Amino acid sequence: MPATPRTVRAFALALAGLGITASTMSAVPATAAPGGTTSTTTTSTQKAAPVSAKRQVANRVLKARDIALRQRGDAYAYGAAGPASFDCSGLIRYAYSRAGIPVPRTSSAQAGAARRIAKKDMRPGDLMFFYGSGGVYHAAIFLRWSRGQALMVHSPRPGSRVHVAASWTSSWFGGTLRRA
Repeated sequence: MPATPRTVRAFALALAGLGITASTMSAVPATAAPGGTTSTTTTSTQKAAPVSAKRQVANRVLKARDIALRQRGDAYAYGAAGPASFDCSGLIRYAYSRAGIPVPRTSSAQAGAARRIAKKDMRPGDLMFFYGSGGVYHAAIFLRWSRGQALMVHSPRPGSRVHVAASWTSSWFGGTLRRA
């Protein structure tokens, strides 16, 4: 039975969700199957199955971290989102967007978009949201734990530059854009 345009579209969308593109499919030779349809075969010289969607997001989070680290030395500017100057949330938006993950513009909106996680579960590239009585006032990208302190890359305040620092307070919570 021939495939309908609706079936073909659904199949294409399913493959796209798995990270399989037309260029990926062209690398797999098609062979005739009984009934006149085509099928694909896999040989030992072909690449393994595409990376899972969860792994792709994790790789993009690490890419965002690396992009933010490359911005070290760039100036702080209120409301700036790169490429030469940043405020705290602008640095996060710039790095994550360049890595292929859309992120809201402000630190409070970013905190709302992130899935909250325990500090002990923080992984490189996750987000740190600093809060006080007025709510979230600062955001940074988590790098690692060092002697009990969280190291982060951030753009902290006027007169400073993007740099790596230890957290100055424990009044922060972790967030991630990784899938559960």
